[in-house]
Amino acid sequence: MTTSLPPRAGRRCHNALNPLHSTLYFSPDLDREFGALGFTDPAAMRLAARSAPLGAVGAGTVAATFYNYRHELLARHLPAVWETASPAAVLDARLRTADATLRRLLGEEAVASPEMAEAAALALRAAEACTRHARPLYSANADLPVPGEPHLAYWHAATLLREHRGDGHLAALLSAGLDPVEALASHTATGKGMAPRWVLGTRGWGRADWEAARERLRGRGLLDADGELTERGARLRSELEETTDRLDAAPYEHLGAAGVERLTELARGFLIAAAGAGAFPADLVGKG
Repeated sequence: MTTSLPPRAGRRCHNALNPLHSTLYFSPDLDREFGALGFTDPAAMRLAARSAPLGAVGAGTVAATFYNYRHELLARHLPAVWETASPAAVLDARLRTADATLRRLLGEEAVASPEMAEAAALALRAAEACTRHARPLYSANADLPVPGEPHLAYWHAATLLREHRGDGHLAALLSAGLDPVEALASHTATGKGMAPRWVLGTRGWGRADWEAARERLRGRGLLDADGELTERGARLRSELEETTDRLDAAPYEHLGAAGVERLTELARGFLIAAAGAGAFPADLVGKG
């Protein structure tokens, strides 16, 4: 593909946009809003929040689209969560959570700022070039209306761009022959993925599953005896990201180099503010 963008510009923009969407899953506002609907289990809340655009789906659909969750964990909550609240009610609560979370983390001045409106317009313009085929999570979210308030429009656009890249990344993982736990373990080994305790605490896998996956990765020459990526393993992870970049190039090419640079700048500013306000647990990322 011929590109007018600097190398990895789209990835850098995604890396600044994606975490702001993810603040939702660590937010006390989600517990409050979903608790008011009748949810009591944090895992059920978070699974419902992300899968609601797909409709009243069961564990099989979510296992396929989320990729790295244990089916048995999903089956404990899905489709039962839709007896607690409909997907429509969950989507309303999700948007209220995003509103409260962004106002709390960024402050009212940032939420109402011209920079927020500019970021929303840029991110929505990028999302115009996202494609639906073989991208179920993106496509389901793309069916939702764009919120009227700029900070919620920005969160919605960040969600679209996140899920578009994520859907493509799953194709790259399949092509690389990494199963769900191997994908998680090899990502954690880069030092940029979730720490093992967070993976095991949220995805439903046990320590035995984790160690078995690491042993399989060692057998393929991707991890060494200490659990670090080998040269071959680091190359595989790099190739995965490059493949994902290629599959996710369209929205950033559509926005153009100047637009991508400006959106990245604005997104980083919002992300730094959110992280500084405690949006994420201190031990979320790392090998330990």
